[in-house]
Amino acid sequence: MANRIQNMRRRSSRVRRSLKARANGRPRLSVFRSGKNIYAQIIDDVTGNTLASASTLDKSLRGKISGADQKAAGAVGKLIAERGKDAGVGVVIFDRGGYIFHGRVKALADAAREGGLQF
Repeated sequence: MANRIQNMRRRSSRVRRSLKARANGRPRLSVFRSGKNIYAQIIDDVTGNTLASASTLDKSLRGKISGADQKAAGAVGKLIAERGKDAGVGVVIFDRGGYIFHGRVKALADAAREGGLQF
């Protein structure tokens, strides 16, 4: 079990390191998924601040959707795109962490693109 967690941390840091090399000052759209929920944050790495965040635990989404499916990830993607636009962010770089770009992660990314974020 500990080896699996170490491998995940190693993968996520490898992805983040390569993203920071290509970011050119763009904020990072970071995704975390658990077994029950999915979370997204737009982070400015230059200042270290979170500009916008959304998850399936937000009050606007809490009772309407379950947190562990692609439909919920799509709703979170639309919400993070709206909040990103409100914060003045239009172009981001997508940080999938150590997750494969498939399923819920892909659904969140596609919904964020439809919502107006460019990456």
